[in-house]
Amino acid sequence: MLDHIGVGVSDVAASREFFLKALAPLKAVAVMEWQGHVGIGRDGKPTFWISETKDKPAPLHLAFTANSRADVDAFYKAALAAGGRDNGPPGIRAHYHPNYYGAFVIGPDGHNVEAVCHLPG
Repeated sequence: MLDHIGVGVSDVAASREFFLKALAPLKAVAVMEWQGHVGIGRDGKPTFWISETKDKPAPLHLAFTANSRADVDAFYKAALAAGGRDNGPPGIRAHYHPNYYGAFVIGPDGHNVEAVCHLPG
């Protein structure tokens, strides 16, 4: 349903660094940068945009698809190393469904950033 999403951040350079490091295990890269906007995605398509805002951004929940549980684990380690704060270590979240394997970190602006794999172990 979504083609892309844009999120306001208080410091685009710091958020660019955080998201590129945290999402590197998911094969996400900076696809496009334009007038203070950074488009991050895979396969040449920017699906996640960050843009600096003067307003304090309201925290959002951002969930990114991982291809494997190992990718979720790698995301979690990379996001913590990039300055994210733990908000739920990698593991099964059976209350969603039996194969929901996710990890959560809080990013620079308080956004709850998740990587999730829906495939069986």
